[in-house]
Amino acid sequence: MKIARFQHGGNITWGFADPARGKVHPLNDPPPLREVLGDPDAVRALRMRTGSGIPLEEVELLAPLPDPPAFIGIGLNYREHARESGMAEPESPISFPFYNSAIIGPGRPIAIPPFTDQVDWEAELGVVIGPPARDVPPHRVPLHIAGYTIVNDVSARDIQMGDGQWSRGKSFDSFKPMGPWITAFELDDASDLAVKLWVNGEIKQSSTTADLIFDVPALVSHLSRSVTLRSGTVISTGTPQGVGFARTPPEFLRPGDEVTLEIEGIGKMSNPVIAG
Repeated sequence: MKIARFQHGGNITWGFADPARGKVHPLNDPPPLREVLGDPDAVRALRMRTGSGIPLEEVELLAPLPDPPAFIGIGLNYREHARESGMAEPESPISFPFYNSAIIGPGRPIAIPPFTDQVDWEAELGVVIGPPARDVPPHRVPLHIAGYTIVNDVSARDIQMGDGQWSRGKSFDSFKPMGPWITAFELDDASDLAVKLWVNGEIKQSSTTADLIFDVPALVSHLSRSVTLRSGTVISTGTPQGVGFARTPPEFLRPGDEVTLEIEGIGKMSNPVIAG
């Protein structure tokens, strides 16, 4: 099922999208999504309470989780991306926090501030935690995953590298498009999903999660050893090769561009780029 958060008729709610039929099924007076994600049976029960649905084109899809209890980025986690960056593969996952204020939904503009001209794209698989995870071994990680979403880890490379840490340069307002929904309880195996990104219709990234250095079970297990991953936590698992800064010459986003991401089994998401 696809769990979607959206605006319709001036109201914001969440429900279940059926992209094959072009419908979204809202819930009346729904419970907080973060709480429900911790109980798969409750999510399935709520799905049975929806009605005939609204055409998808009549709603504005929003970021499915605008306020995750934690939003965690993973760096340098694809083999080919490490190679194009001229860096050795890390021996353990590189993790850092994103700020929730950076989150926007599909179709919302990525705003480039005037003090950077090196804004890059990064297509990433987002893992959404269901039942809380603490000190979970890799083989039990699937029991703690509610679903998956798409994240564009937009990054101001000059700020990212100049700061000596990555959070601020990746967390400007509007720098974390997320969506178009959460694919929940459908993908039993995320180990070989196609990941693609286009800028203005030109393919820039095309890979699969089979190239991950640390796969989803390894990442969740590693993080859960030191922190409790609460329901609704989002882990953005890293980007494949094809980013702008590693190209010759380097390429960066400019106002007027449009960025489109697609991950197999989840869907597609586009965002325009504007001057901030």
